[in-house]
Amino acid sequence: MPFCASCGTQAEGAFCPKCGAPVGATAPPPPGVGVPPPMAGAAPMADNVAGALCYVLGFITGIIFLVIAPYNQNRTIRFHAFQSIFLSVGLIFVRIAISIVFGIIFATGGFWFMYALFFPLFGLLCLVIWLYVMFQTYQGKTVVLPIIGPLAQKQA
Repeated sequence: MPFCASCGTQAEGAFCPKCGAPVGATAPPPPGVGVPPPMAGAAPMADNVAGALCYVLGFITGIIFLVIAPYNQNRTIRFHAFQSIFLSVGLIFVRIAISIVFGIIFATGGFWFMYALFFPLFGLLCLVIWLYVMFQTYQGKTVVLPIIGPLAQKQA
């Protein structure tokens, strides 16, 4: 007795009693056969999504997007990756410098309340800049930040 090529059930006639496929016909191709291969060099993400993701974890995601092959050849994504790296490293240095200045002021016996007021405001400013750049990039706009933006454009 022949077996159905689709479901493997024994079939007595020209058609399978379980699935209705013709018996004796060739089996359908396995999944994935006949599907065209992805285009070489095509990035799996759109430029705006990849550019916005460059800012998510600061210099870490910036470096990741500079290393991953389809993205490191794209000038727009390279710009956002370099700007993300420069922004996060710059903010780290500014925070260290401000900590040193306020540490000296606090050690000399002055204005400790300014330290307690300034750092939450500085953190809020950093958060606003980060969200602004990330959402503008996601919308497809290119935000060139002062000082670090032109440096990022030269590197990209």
